[in-house]
Amino acid sequence: MSASDQTVQDAPTTPEAAAGVGSGEFLTFVLGEEEYGVDILQVQEIRSYDAVTRLPDAPDYIKGVINLRGVIVPVVDMRLKFRLAKAEYNALTVMIVLNVGGRVVGMVVDSVSDVVRLSGEQVRPVPEIGATIDRQFLTGIGTLDQRMLILLDIERLMGHETMGLVAAEAA
Repeated sequence: MSASDQTVQDAPTTPEAAAGVGSGEFLTFVLGEEEYGVDILQVQEIRSYDAVTRLPDAPDYIKGVINLRGVIVPVVDMRLKFRLAKAEYNALTVMIVLNVGGRVVGMVVDSVSDVVRLSGEQVRPVPEIGATIDRQFLTGIGTLDQRMLILLDIERLMGHETMGLVAAEAA
């Protein structure tokens, strides 16, 4: 998939995906050495990374805002949000534009991989690891051949009080 602007249209839906169950179709993307997945139904479009307008006193993971066809969209750098090594922005860096809780939000990732369909049997619960990771933003671990995908609960993440991007009642 190229980093040029693409609109995700006519994504097939399944009853499981509509119900928010672990199965369904996921857009996969890379952050550092790991591959993540987000429910395809929440993806509005994928676009190349553009410069953003920085907001004063915003947390470092809020890169700023962009004007997307008349809509002011906050942009989150997921590497910084997940406390990974600082990103080098290059030609592969993309922004996934999401519709979360009725609000449009941009998410900067290293690259987008593909769209995969996972059955309920391919989604495992997140293991108990103690306090080392915050599991509340994860819906499970997807397994596809030799790949493991960290599946994000993007509504919960973007609606969390530390983000303040989506009203809590919508998330």
